[in-house]
Amino acid sequence: MSHLDIIKENKKERIKLASDVKKFLKKLKNDDINFFVGGSYAKNTFLDSNLDVDIFAKFDYNQYRFKDISKELKKFLKSRFKKIEVVHGSRDYYHIQENGISFEIVPVLNIKRNDQAQNIMDFSPLHVKFVKRKTNKKSQKEIKLLKVFLRANGLYGAESYIRGFSGYVSELLIIYYKSFEKLVKNVKVWGNEEIIHFGRNKEKALSNLSKSKKVSPLVVIDPVQSDRNAAAALSKKNYEKFISLCKAYNGNKSFFVEKKVLLDKLKGYTILEITPLNGKKDIVGAKLLSLLERIKKEFENYDFKIEDYGWKFEDKVYFWFKAGKLNKKKIHLGPKLKDKKNVAAFKKKWKEVKSSKGRVYTVLNRKYLSLDEYSKYLIKKDWMKEKVKSIKLV
Repeated sequence: MSHLDIIKENKKERIKLASDVKKFLKKLKNDDINFFVGGSYAKNTFLDSNLDVDIFAKFDYNQYRFKDISKELKKFLKSRFKKIEVVHGSRDYYHIQENGISFEIVPVLNIKRNDQAQNIMDFSPLHVKFVKRKTNKKSQKEIKLLKVFLRANGLYGAESYIRGFSGYVSELLIIYYKSFEKLVKNVKVWGNEEIIHFGRNKEKALSNLSKSKKVSPLVVIDPVQSDRNAAAALSKKNYEKFISLCKAYNGNKSFFVEKKVLLDKLKGYTILEITPLNGKKDIVGAKLLSLLERIKKEFENYDFKIEDYGWKFEDKVYFWFKAGKLNKKKIHLGPKLKDKKNVAAFKKKWKEVKSSKGRVYTVLNRKYLSLDEYSKYLIKKDWMKEKVKSIKLV
């Protein structure tokens, strides 16, 4: 059962977007740098809600291979635009906002062979070329359908705080399986790990990958860059979630609708509102995810049994946790009775010591009985204050 009708494209908006992109490219006209559109916009696999457009700034390989092309690009962009945002990475690139569109300007070398690449970014135009060559209007719609499915279920994006499926991996999966329905059918029988390659010899394809690139449960060997696993960012948790979703999929359109978490519906939850530190969203998101897991661990170390937890990272950041209340009394176990030396030390430390089933114990009074009470204590800790601008209990 195909649901391609879900992909409704607004022709009026698309015409306006095409016009805005064309006007922007005119401002970039330069004799030494070849600017052209890339990313999902160039491949016609972008969703109408996405107003991010990638622009590649291609530099001649022979002329610029020993130069800092990020620096060269920055100098040129500053001569044309009042405000540019630098994004630091393995090679700096730039963001420019214009007419409500976020243009990402990426410097690349014009390579003819893979061994000429000096940075992973240099392969990006080749990715675009491959996807355009291997898709048509029908398969492009299938790719969009997969992206909607992934996004609705929190699995879209390879950023370190998401660790899901990138746009490129989504495209490769549809190219490989031909349609969304065939992909779902095959995913239902995926095991603990799955390997996808576009060559004839699977073993030869795998031999090009280093051990570190095989760690991900899903290995999608990049058809453009044979020593790269395009799905390396995918976490085991999200791999398993994707398989579960495909097994549960019954054709219902609800699978393509994003399930927004409404805070006022989270009854019995402890909710924390956070103002994060400034920085690039990917880096900030990774730090927030790390903080979420740290707080969960702190709760568990205090004996709370976390039944459910999650977070959302939008205009504001919220963490939520659910756990039952603890008893006032806590049994604190000591050493086994036969360990005379440590039993003596335990008795010296605690006033009332009892024994049961071959070991000593004492009964302590807990100070905090609920997640709310313990959260108020945690948010005053120095390690918490250092990780965010502010954090408070909602």
